[in-house]
Amino acid sequence: MTTDGIDPGVPPSGAGCAECDQVDGWWFHLRRCTQCGHVGCCDDSPGKHATAHHRTTGHPIIRSFEPGERWFWNFKTSELYESGPELAPPVAHPVDQPSPGPAGRVPANWAETLR
Repeated sequence: MTTDGIDPGVPPSGAGCAECDQVDGWWFHLRRCTQCGHVGCCDDSPGKHATAHHRTTGHPIIRSFEPGERWFWNFKTSELYESGPELAPPVAHPVDQPSPGPAGRVPANWAETLR
C-alpha cells in the first residue's frame, strides 16, 4: 500500500458526516479521508459525501470510519487494502452511534431510499 495521501497525525473532522450534519441529513456508513481527516458518508448514503470530497480535493485515500473496520480504499487506483497505517484517534465513530445514523435523523423508510 502506498502511503502517499496519508497523514497519520490528522484527527477526524468529527463523529459524523460533515456535510450531512450541516443540513440535518443522515448516512448509511462513514468514511474518513486519510489526508485531511474529513469524515463523509459512503456511496450507499444519499449524499455520497466521501466520494464528493475526493472529487473536490483530489485526496486519494479513505478509511472506513465504522467500528471494527480497518480497510482503506484508494480512489486513484481502485484498490482495497485490508489494513494500513495507524491513524490519529478516534479511528471510528462512537460505538453508540447507530448505522445508519445518526440517531433521530434516519427516516423510517431508509432501506427503500438506498435502492
